[in-house]
Amino acid sequence: MSRLLTPAQALQEGQLLPLLPLCEHYCGTIRQLDKAIALQNEWGPIFDITADCEDGAPIGDERAHARAMAERIASADNRHGRIGARIHDIRHHAWAEELDAFLSLAGDRLAYLVLPKADGVSDVNTLIEALARRKNQLGLKRPIPLHVLIETHGALHEAWDIAALAEVESLDFGLMDFISSHHGAIPESAMRSPGQFSHPLIRRAKCEIVAAALAHGKVPTHNVTIEIRDPSIVAADARRAREEFGFLRMWSIHPSQIQPIIDAMRPTPGEIDLAVKILLAAQEADWGPVQIEGRLFDRASYRYHWEVLLSARRARQPLPTAAEQRLFATHLEGAPS
Repeated sequence: MSRLLTPAQALQEGQLLPLLPLCEHYCGTIRQLDKAIALQNEWGPIFDITADCEDGAPIGDERAHARAMAERIASADNRHGRIGARIHDIRHHAWAEELDAFLSLAGDRLAYLVLPKADGVSDVNTLIEALARRKNQLGLKRPIPLHVLIETHGALHEAWDIAALAEVESLDFGLMDFISSHHGAIPESAMRSPGQFSHPLIRRAKCEIVAAALAHGKVPTHNVTIEIRDPSIVAADARRAREEFGFLRMWSIHPSQIQPIIDAMRPTPGEIDLAVKILLAAQEADWGPVQIEGRLFDRASYRYHWEVLLSARRARQPLPTAAEQRLFATHLEGAPS
């Protein structure tokens, strides 16, 4: 009976976006990483953690820093398997050693790898080849997705080619380094709001990154907010990133930013209620057009409202029992448990 088809069965046309949490929290020290892991274990995997070896590693001690981070990822404290790592760019002397440390010590637990300062698709391919080669040497079979920072002129120019790579899961905007690469042509005020949303060159970059990512079924991830004392500023930035530019995930650099980001980027209760109402009615109508509250809805709009519910699930928002039973009759592969 067609009426029993779930949205995943009836509506899927092309690939679904990776089911990533709405917030990615960066940790540059072991102390910060331990605190973040404890918080993730308390709250559940509603945010990812990234062990940072680019900005966090002491100069000259990069390998030891990477090994210490990798040991934490491999530890029993990592209960949810949602900790990734950022290594140095491929022009830095330590990047290959960092890659080896994470793969050899935590390759079976590493959620993803972040590549900074790629100058184009060739740099990403260099990491992909090194990753595949070392995984083969270690006998690692599980995929380790790549998140690529778009923060150079070359990477922005080739963002669509980077997003097209099968190994890439997310395109992340690196606002600070992107502005710095303009040799003073973009003012410092664009590193924070409202400048980061109003300067034409920054708006162009954000729009291009989101368009490239979504066209290829990848997650666009927004840059940090440098304000760490006022959660309302963080929430406002996250909301603008989501509603005006289409970013589906955002970086955090302080534990106080995590919940405001999640709250701002997840669907509202009203959006969830409307999506549930529309999709349950559509299911009853064998996924033909339906009229709800004086408006007509069909398969094109059903796909939008299905994405609303998927986003709610990523944020672990409760759904009505009827929606869970009828719309999620089969669990989506990769959904947060």
